[in-house]
Amino acid sequence: MATDTKYSPVKAAAAAAPAGGAGVDAASEGISLKPKITLLNGVTVIVGSIIGSGIFVSPKGVLQYTGSVGMFLLVWLFCGIFSTIGAYCYCELGTLIQRSGADYAYIYEAFGPLLAFMRLWVECVIVRPCSQAIVAMTFGIYILKPFYTECEPPDDAVRLLAAVCIIVLMFINCVNVKWAMRVQDVFTFAKLLSLAIIVITGIVMLCLGNFENFHSPFSNTTTDVTSIALAFYSGLFAYNGWNYLNFVIEELQEPEKNLPKAVGISMIIVVFIYVMTNIAFLTVVSPAEILQSPAVAVLFADRLYGVMAWIMPVMVAMSTFGTVNGILFTSARLFYVGAREGHMPEVLTMIQVKLLTPMPAVIFMGLLSLLYLGSSEIYALINYVSFVCWLAIGLAVFSVLWFRWKWPDAPRPIKVNIIWPILYTLGSIFLVVLPAIAEPKDTGIGALIMLTGFPSLFSFVK
Repeated sequence: MATDTKYSPVKAAAAAAPAGGAGVDAASEGISLKPKITLLNGVTVIVGSIIGSGIFVSPKGVLQYTGSVGMFLLVWLFCGIFSTIGAYCYCELGTLIQRSGADYAYIYEAFGPLLAFMRLWVECVIVRPCSQAIVAMTFGIYILKPFYTECEPPDDAVRLLAAVCIIVLMFINCVNVKWAMRVQDVFTFAKLLSLAIIVITGIVMLCLGNFENFHSPFSNTTTDVTSIALAFYSGLFAYNGWNYLNFVIEELQEPEKNLPKAVGISMIIVVFIYVMTNIAFLTVVSPAEILQSPAVAVLFADRLYGVMAWIMPVMVAMSTFGTVNGILFTSARLFYVGAREGHMPEVLTMIQVKLLTPMPAVIFMGLLSLLYLGSSEIYALINYVSFVCWLAIGLAVFSVLWFRWKWPDAPRPIKVNIIWPILYTLGSIFLVVLPAIAEPKDTGIGALIMLTGFPSLFSFVK
């Protein structure tokens, strides 16, 4: 193992590090993470991280809070547009500050180490390992679905399969970056194929005249602003992951060219597939049935694919397996960057000398996720801290405006129109404030969880 040197924060006089930053500021041994992520890998990191279990479970939540088919589809479209605006703003940040870590790195530069640490604390201790554990459990559920058609799979078996999933991917990510990228590529193509089958089936059903669920599309639309905000929360959960390539920007080849291309290609693919998939569901499954079914894709397959219906849970399992890999790959880099800034144990800055992988960070992330598999409160924890995540992303996008004022002459390979960070910041305020009004108890618990970072900061960091 060799320790990478601390990466100096970007200064106004030198606003961006050289391309492929991890390879230029290495320790005396020359050991550092190398830019091995191609444009295709970048697309699969974003698409593979976004498309997980969300598209298969979020339709129920979105429809529940919108009340009508028309508003249901509009929320899916607007959530995609909103996520695309955020990803576009992150293109400017990612090429201005070519440091892995995404939100953490941008908040660090704009608002200092205290706020950055609080973001890192919540993300590393709860959000990432909890999310990985939840997606891995979803993998276990759908792998077992074909064998338990009349009931839910045993909880112990689900958690055991989830643990196997995490351990296998830990090994792959420790051994070879290219192996991890190959897993990401293969399983991203697999999940796109599964959704393409649903979309094509939906188009065929429309051509056969299945428009029954699209008559009077806006009848019974919910007018309550809080309910619409909660619908957006459900939709945006399915789009979560659009900023994951920024977490590994130092390993992306030619980020000035490949980051915006990867973001543009990925978001067009995801928004189109998500909207068309939900239209496809509605050609066969009624709104009332969507509200009653926790897994609309399985119900869709049961109606149309007959003896081949088992293929849908298998495809969902493959989708979640790729998502677990994406979370693990990017999260390990977040741990690594936080340790490089002195906010986490120094051992997490170490890179395996021969394999050139951040092995301690990968293992630490995997073990933390395995620990959460034993908890029955992981879903509640994610709900508690969701507003903290939107607060951090909103602050990161607001930093676009801050850096325009702080570093007006800094070289910006990508410069977005000022209206987009303004709109996204306002939208983030909406997403933070309204749920706080609707669910003050959950928001208060989330705030307390965030504040638990202070004892760690002053005891171990300071």
